[in-house]
Amino acid sequence: MGLSSANTVVNEGFQFCIFDLRRGQHEGQELDKILFFYPADLPFSTQLSVIGLSEGLITFTRIFSPEAACEVIEAERHSHVFHQAEPDIWMVMVVEKSKESDAIWRIDALRRVLKEVHSLFVMFHGSIRSLLDKEPSGELVRSHLYAFIMDYLSDFLVGKKIKLPSFRDCLKERGTVQMLTVGREAALEVQSLVRVLESCAGNAPCYSLVLFQDLLVSTTLSPDDTINLFTYAVLRLAPNALLSRASSWSYLRKGNTASQIAAASVMASSGSVSEQFYGSRDTSPHGGERSHVVRPLQHNKWYKGTDGFLVTDIWGPEVGSMVSATPTVLLHQTEERMYLCVYQHKSLTLILLFPISSILNGEQGISVVKQQIVENASLKMLKVEEKLSKGWGGENAYHVGGYRYLLVDGDRNVSRASPPGKVTTLTKESLISLSNLREEIDLEKSRAKWDDPDHEKDLEICIRAKNNAWVIARTTRGKELYMVLEKANETLLFASDAIEKFSNRYCSGAFSLD
Repeated sequence: MGLSSANTVVNEGFQFCIFDLRRGQHEGQELDKILFFYPADLPFSTQLSVIGLSEGLITFTRIFSPEAACEVIEAERHSHVFHQAEPDIWMVMVVEKSKESDAIWRIDALRRVLKEVHSLFVMFHGSIRSLLDKEPSGELVRSHLYAFIMDYLSDFLVGKKIKLPSFRDCLKERGTVQMLTVGREAALEVQSLVRVLESCAGNAPCYSLVLFQDLLVSTTLSPDDTINLFTYAVLRLAPNALLSRASSWSYLRKGNTASQIAAASVMASSGSVSEQFYGSRDTSPHGGERSHVVRPLQHNKWYKGTDGFLVTDIWGPEVGSMVSATPTVLLHQTEERMYLCVYQHKSLTLILLFPISSILNGEQGISVVKQQIVENASLKMLKVEEKLSKGWGGENAYHVGGYRYLLVDGDRNVSRASPPGKVTTLTKESLISLSNLREEIDLEKSRAKWDDPDHEKDLEICIRAKNNAWVIARTTRGKELYMVLEKANETLLFASDAIEKFSNRYCSGAFSLD
């Protein structure tokens, strides 16, 4: 199994591992601690060396900070980024410092990648620890982690290299949702639709997310579950995701020239070593038989059915049938397994969740619920889509002339930013300056969290970049504003006045100094 060398992904300068501190503590059993390693074709001695160093750094830093888990170690040639995903289960990213023009990143942005992939994995497969408890040899969790993370990393491929979030992404915030601003009339229509959807489930609870394009309109889920489902929807379910993966020219828009072969390439290039240790990409040895490995992040696996619901064969066939099984997810808040149903009409996407325990007759019961939705909610969905489309200002709806900005509400996990097409007009100097400024803010926030966790620190920093642009950050009461003003070639007073106008008009005065 494998692709030609022409399709092999270049792995230089990037390593990603997951290991369990409770395993492999006896001589001869060291490999047991490795749950995932990328690139998997590295010799096991090298993998153990990387993990051994990481273990040493974790142990050493605990001496000085027993309450705060290690987050980053900066070495001369590498950045070691840590995330304790679960008790004694660590995710570590080792990134080589390079002279390449794009090799400038924020540590918090890299940690958010680790947090995101773990949260998504748990949503589909459950916690890593629960899989280890289910099958102590580790074969089950390794095969699931390997397939899942390879599919996840394929989104970062540009050509044959993995490109991590860099300074060019400093006006984005991973781990937040982007909301659609709607008028009162449209909001009432959405609320009415949600009530109709809930009634279609009968006595079973129904949770929902309503999206328009790639923006969230409504949710009845907890914040953590909303972020996870929203992230997955934008990656694989929303109209833009379906379109970009189905279009042969999508790489021109996304800068991703190898996404179609990505997972196959990075998995196949590992060869027999990774197959033996991590399991093959489609099956895993468990309990003496080959069991299906669900790969929810595979590309081009969701299609629109004739009834408007999206269908996929990712979850394999229903037991005793050739019909594809309904997808399921695990809610973070309730730890309850849910059926996942997705309905789409033009730019409107509805994500519906029903507890497995509440649906009688399983797949047959879900079919009945879907039929009820089609019969009773179709007209409502058409009306909501029409209302939202009329009020939609297009991809530049949230552009503010003269400003390039990122607004983050940490309490609500919501962000809003200048459209990507407008951000690309900024010079490299401006973006690097803002990225460095955000790094400083991240450090200040981290210090404040441990010094006084009950008190949030207000910050304001204005920097004049080398290209004379103003790069600005303001944080207050859980909200953050980052901004670049390249045409503000006047004084600091001019830049400050521009921020005040933006704050008063678009942020209800949250960042005003008055």
